[in-house]
Amino acid sequence: MPSKQEAKKRIEKLRETINHHRYLYHVLDKQEISDAALDSLKKELFDLEQEYPDLITEDSPTQRVGGKPLKEFKKVKHSQRMLSFNDAFSKEDMQDWQERFFKLLSDKEKSKINYYVELKIDGLAIELIYKNGILQAGSTRGDGSIGEDITQNLKTVEAIPLAINEKREIIVRGEVFITKKEFERINKEQKKKGLAVYANPRNIAAGSVRQLDPKITSSRKLDSFAYELLTDFGQKTHEDKHKILKELGFKTNKHNKYCKNLDEVLQFREHWKKEREKLDYEIDGVVVLINNNEIFEKLGIVGKAPRAGIAFKFPQAEATTKVLDIKVQVGRTGAMTPVAVLEPVQVTGITITRATLHNEDEIKRLGLKIGDTVIVGRAGDVIPDIIKVLPELRTGHERNFKMPTHCLSCGTKLEKSETEVLLRCPNPKCFAKQRRNFYHFASRTAFNFDGLGPKIIDRLLDEGIIQDPSDLFDLKEEDVVGLERFAEKSAKNLIKTIQNKKEIALAKFIYALGIRNVGEETAIDLAKHFQNIKKIKEAKLEDFEKILDIGPIVAKSIHEWFGQKDNLKFLDKLESKLEITNPKPKAGSDKLKGKTFVLTGSLEKMSRDQARAKIRELGGDVSESVSSKTDYVVVGSDPGSKVDRARKLGVKTLDEQEFLNFIK
Repeated sequence: MPSKQEAKKRIEKLRETINHHRYLYHVLDKQEISDAALDSLKKELFDLEQEYPDLITEDSPTQRVGGKPLKEFKKVKHSQRMLSFNDAFSKEDMQDWQERFFKLLSDKEKSKINYYVELKIDGLAIELIYKNGILQAGSTRGDGSIGEDITQNLKTVEAIPLAINEKREIIVRGEVFITKKEFERINKEQKKKGLAVYANPRNIAAGSVRQLDPKITSSRKLDSFAYELLTDFGQKTHEDKHKILKELGFKTNKHNKYCKNLDEVLQFREHWKKEREKLDYEIDGVVVLINNNEIFEKLGIVGKAPRAGIAFKFPQAEATTKVLDIKVQVGRTGAMTPVAVLEPVQVTGITITRATLHNEDEIKRLGLKIGDTVIVGRAGDVIPDIIKVLPELRTGHERNFKMPTHCLSCGTKLEKSETEVLLRCPNPKCFAKQRRNFYHFASRTAFNFDGLGPKIIDRLLDEGIIQDPSDLFDLKEEDVVGLERFAEKSAKNLIKTIQNKKEIALAKFIYALGIRNVGEETAIDLAKHFQNIKKIKEAKLEDFEKILDIGPIVAKSIHEWFGQKDNLKFLDKLESKLEITNPKPKAGSDKLKGKTFVLTGSLEKMSRDQARAKIRELGGDVSESVSSKTDYVVVGSDPGSKVDRARKLGVKTLDEQEFLNFIK
């Protein structure tokens, strides 16, 4: 906690900065930082004022006023899966999306394409079922197939009709949310009671519909919009569904709009990006749907998302925090990567304590100093990133950062190649590089020594018991049993695990060596092409360049590695202790011959290693990167950027079930 004098200075700076940005936004209609970043500054100010209440002034920005209980919820199976949408963040993403589904349509169908665009409410998805005109059941999305029965709670939401003028079964889907005013009211009550305030309106909405006591839900004054009708009324378009829902008595969003083309969609999203603060509820983007229902159904589903719909999100969530320090990490290839150590801050529900700064050029571009207040976000909602420095909050105590000229581990002068911006340690015997390489050698995807993690490796190295990975195979129980926290049984198990790995496939062996730019798939390509280590050691640069999927940079890395005397000595030691095999694929397994697959995301019914093995068993190839030569990208949950790359190139994507059906 800062001293009172430090807090006073920081509070004054924060008030000045917040008032400046409020003036820009409300008076001049300009915006230099995001609303989320401004909110983060306000939160810091609020927290400091709570620590020192006597420093609060009247003009501070924080003083501006802006059934029966259930025992448990029953599970409910949805008649149709409740889907979610893939995300887009830019005009280019939207154009790529349109190009992808255009490839699956005839010219006549393309001529029928127009869109229905909805505001993407930051709430909780629900399903409602009406029978004989009466609300019979209401449930949450859950996992898409099975949700929770929250009927009694949803009956307390006045926007949801309890009865409609339609006797047959009606299935409606929509969103439950809480208004900004109600959010503020509830948090004020929380403060009065000395309880923690809620982080955002969505949290309250989600928590409210899952209260076992409907009276608590009723007190929260939830609101709701309907946006989907599963029952057939003869509707031809998604716009028709909204008209029917309104006629049936459901509350629909008046701002949702028909758009004749993508340009109008972009204009709609841009309009609400600017106007969203005028709404009485939170939105985090717009949902774009192909309006024609027949085409929508024809395009089908990929993973958990329809091809014919996409969430066009607003810019990433952001927050402000302080850079406490900048440290340099030494990678296993000698790359020096500066990393910002941050005062812990939450962005999109994740606590961020570090952010990569990539290289020295990035630090210069940002104009970053140690001690600066910065805006951080999560690129693609994944990678912590520093977006902007706020120099107006500097106190004069900030310090410039300078990249080291020599390796922090071994003291060797760092080098930078003409093709890279990264500094690297060129010393092959650098202790930090060797240690990282040791971790890689023992990792699950390499030799997979169960029970031999970084901490044990560190201990063995620090005690001088081993010098390099080849020494592992000479270890005896008595070498490790004396180490702290290493009992006789665990020592015995470790030695047994290592000895059981003395036979290894050539591809795994190559990957374990930690050669720069050589991943699992490149290691497999090398094993297929050369068949044994001897031929690889004797190969020339052009021999590596001839291999499909191995470019000049990767070829150079491999050739240089096998050209170093120390590496060859290390190889000789390993070869004397191991049996390196190169098992042939099963005969007749050519179902996937000539097909190249890329895997991304987590698979549920098999591991990615198992999926790769199955593809190879059937004669197919697996690549680490998506290119025009890729035939299929298999998409699991939480996929990475490879999906976007596949869409841009028009490469076919398969969800896990489609992949399993494909390889049967």
